[in-house]
Amino acid sequence: MFSAHAAAQSIAYVPNERSGTISLIDTRTDEVVGEISGVNRPRGLAASRDGRQLYVTSQPRSLVVVDIGARRVTAIVTLGDSPEGVSVSPDDRWIAVAVEDTQSVAFVDAASGKVADEVKVQGKNPEHAVFSPDGAWLYVSAEDGNTVDVIDARSRRQVGTVAVGRRPRGIAFTPDSRVAYVACEIDSMVYAIDTAQHSVVATIKAGEFTNGVAMRPDGRRVYISNGRSASVSVIDTATNQVVATVPVGQRPWNMALTPDGAKLYVANGRSNSVSVIDTAENRKVKDIAVGELPWGVAVR
Repeated sequence: MFSAHAAAQSIAYVPNERSGTISLIDTRTDEVVGEISGVNRPRGLAASRDGRQLYVTSQPRSLVVVDIGARRVTAIVTLGDSPEGVSVSPDDRWIAVAVEDTQSVAFVDAASGKVADEVKVQGKNPEHAVFSPDGAWLYVSAEDGNTVDVIDARSRRQVGTVAVGRRPRGIAFTPDSRVAYVACEIDSMVYAIDTAQHSVVATIKAGEFTNGVAMRPDGRRVYISNGRSASVSVIDTATNQVVATVPVGQRPWNMALTPDGAKLYVANGRSNSVSVIDTAENRKVKDIAVGELPWGVAVR
């Protein structure tokens, strides 16, 4: 359950897959202030734009909806086997979930809580499905397909495929939706994709086993977690050059920034911790102990 005071504050939500919990971190104090329990093997999560709902994938085949204000689960949506990453459309109307075993993206209607569409993708084992900020596109990383599948978010159909490196994982768009950055784990490379042409315009060498991707709100920096290097690479989006590397915990995975971009929260799967990075100074300021096998972070 939530602690009584946590709901009124800016919170980082961390799904701990092995513990079956979601840790709540107060982003002002960087202390754990509560916990949600009873979600089986939580992985991907995202918050609605209005901050009222939290959407969490629960293994083996569910999307759990948490009412943040009421501090309780309000719905469980049945999906295919092994749902992973979650994204919310800019208008809060749709929740997109990458479902590995059915090789598809489920579009869940936020109002009804029901699956409205299931879009098959060409790439094998989709892990992340991410809306562009303008709501036009949904990019899907195909973990075993070496591709990013492009879905027209309004018509909900696949319209293209972009070839990238081996085992693409995290995706983040610039605020103007013009460029998407994709981390490819096996090649330890980041691919910048022009969304007008759906084509690669730059490749950037990061640390070993690139994984999670987070974009600063002003679009000037994009952050890449490096699983084997236990670090985060900081890329200048104007030059597509790595400008800093910040050590974090073991097996860093998915990440999230505070709305002002001042702090980056990094889930460290093997350290059972979240590292906090000061983005102005590009340095780690704290490690926060959470549950076992944290998968990612959402901040609202």
